[in-house]
Amino acid sequence: MLSFLEIIAITLLAGFIGLVCAVRFYVKLTMGRCTNQNKMEGKTVLITGANSGIGKETAKDLAGRGARIIMACRNLTTAEEVKQEIISETKNDKIIVKKLDLGSQKSVREFAADIIKTETKIDVLIHNAGMALAFRGQTSEDGIELTMATNHYGPFLLTHLLIDLLKKSTPCRIVIVASELYRLASVNLNKLNPVGTFPAAYLYYVSKYANIYFARELARRLDGTNITVNFLHPGMIDSGIWRNIPFPLNYPMMAITKGFFKTTKQGAQTTIYLATSDEVANVSGKYFMDCKETTLNAAAMDMEKAKKVWEESAKIVKLTASDPKI
Repeated sequence: MLSFLEIIAITLLAGFIGLVCAVRFYVKLTMGRCTNQNKMEGKTVLITGANSGIGKETAKDLAGRGARIIMACRNLTTAEEVKQEIISETKNDKIIVKKLDLGSQKSVREFAADIIKTETKIDVLIHNAGMALAFRGQTSEDGIELTMATNHYGPFLLTHLLIDLLKKSTPCRIVIVASELYRLASVNLNKLNPVGTFPAAYLYYVSKYANIYFARELARRLDGTNITVNFLHPGMIDSGIWRNIPFPLNYPMMAITKGFFKTTKQGAQTTIYLATSDEVANVSGKYFMDCKETTLNAAAMDMEKAKKVWEESAKIVKLTASDPKI
């Protein structure tokens, strides 16, 4: 017979397993899904970071709808492999891979020049690529903190350089992948290039906050142009972004991500919704989660601060008089 302590232990274990199952069921039940079947034939979609994670799932879904996909990726080897996987699964061979390292202003400018030279339109621009470091930060070749360079300044510069092509492509959409983790941070206008911040993981939150200010100010500036700008929280995703968590924290984090976080396919649903849905065809400057509009905190609604972040960002990426203006 089981002892009293063994019975207690089994009861607690069963209760814990039941709780985990209940939470997982609730998360799945309330998870937003893009249910429209809208086709994208004749549309060109540019997706940054399309070789992994939710970017890969976004590319795969939109390719399945017939879109022509430009995969803008840093790792060309992986991107080519994913390209072949997408073609195999969707039977759509209109998939193009191009080199883009958002952490390098030189790479962003070379990529943008190539797109302008080779493309006649961009119907949807999806700023999806992102990175996160754990404790020690890094500095880009331009002297910019690397997380901020990749997650905020790269997309900011790329949008400026492509804006004339986007205006020729109207109606078109810009979709920016932000994060609810912005609520854990603040944006210091006096330190928008926060080199040396410890832990570096905090800057992921800051970069997502900057994404929100960028998106809101971009939407304001593009009002009336027939270019919509919306941004989203994809959910907490079981993706490669957690790979930089060091031992021994990586194991408990792995248990959490595998047990409770969304899959990359689930995490891509709101991006896909904003890229395809008729419901948001004329919606701009809004924040979405689980395929529904949601709210921001009061600080993120501060348009004066959004304007200042924009102005300082323009200085940091060294916009010139000859660059396109937004």
